[in-house]
Amino acid sequence: MNIHFWGVRGSLPAPLSPQQVRAKISAAVQRIQPKDLVSEDARERFITSLPSWIYGTTGGNSSCIEITTNDGTKIILDAGTGIRMMGKCGEPPENLTYNLLLSHFHWDHIQGLPFFEPLYNPNATLNIYSPFEKMKSYLDVQMQAPFYPITMESCTKNMTFNLIEEKKDFSIGSVKVNAIKMSHPGTSYAYSLIENGHKFIFATDVELNHPDFIRTKEHDEFFNGADILVIDSQYTVEEAYAKQGWGHSAFCYAIDFAVAWKVKKVYLFHHDPMYDDRKLNSILQSAHWYADYSAKNAVEVNLATEGLELKL
Repeated sequence: MNIHFWGVRGSLPAPLSPQQVRAKISAAVQRIQPKDLVSEDARERFITSLPSWIYGTTGGNSSCIEITTNDGTKIILDAGTGIRMMGKCGEPPENLTYNLLLSHFHWDHIQGLPFFEPLYNPNATLNIYSPFEKMKSYLDVQMQAPFYPITMESCTKNMTFNLIEEKKDFSIGSVKVNAIKMSHPGTSYAYSLIENGHKFIFATDVELNHPDFIRTKEHDEFFNGADILVIDSQYTVEEAYAKQGWGHSAFCYAIDFAVAWKVKKVYLFHHDPMYDDRKLNSILQSAHWYADYSAKNAVEVNLATEGLELKL
């Protein structure tokens, strides 16, 4: 299973601002020394030695992850703005068949779909899966006037809408898929994907400290022992307390959650659009300290970044 992150932001896209670009340049200039300028190789070594928040970027697109299974099947998790770049730059499947799992229908998780180029290819097939019965009407609405100039009637005719049942396994290619309800306003679903005994879980948009989210047998079966968990960690602890009921979590809750269910690797996801790369880097450092202090590094903590690719 190959995992590619095309969009990692929450709430709305957050492109780099001119001020953020200048801050990166300023931070780089402050670090440079004469020895870093003597040759092209020296300059390249200097650039690659810079902290990740200066040298690169977490990315500004909203939620979208591409899964390529061992048999070449394409599974897409959410259709935020990251799906646009997937359509332009991603490797298309040989059979031009895409399988889209939607966690829920808040705008940041569907707004990229009208810009997904394969959607307009008459030879492409798009199979959409969701536990929401009205999925088709929800997607239709965002492509109707006055919101969008092109309707769903212009899309490929090879489009199916598949209603799935929570906590009931089904298969897409070689992958066993399951869904479970999360604590989020309007409801959101996490997805578990299992291939060759390896478990990947996508759990965006969840308020882990909400009283409705309790440990149950079903949760144990779903989350326990996951190899990789991609999970909502939009807030700091202070923000999580101030925004109770908004449906999102803090990084420390995500780590506690991962440890409780013996998850091997956790990727903090659904980053707040107000957080720049420096802020997200500081959150990751705090998450590492917290994991070391509270969990004795029982789980590996990472930051989900646009362009990141994992193999499982």
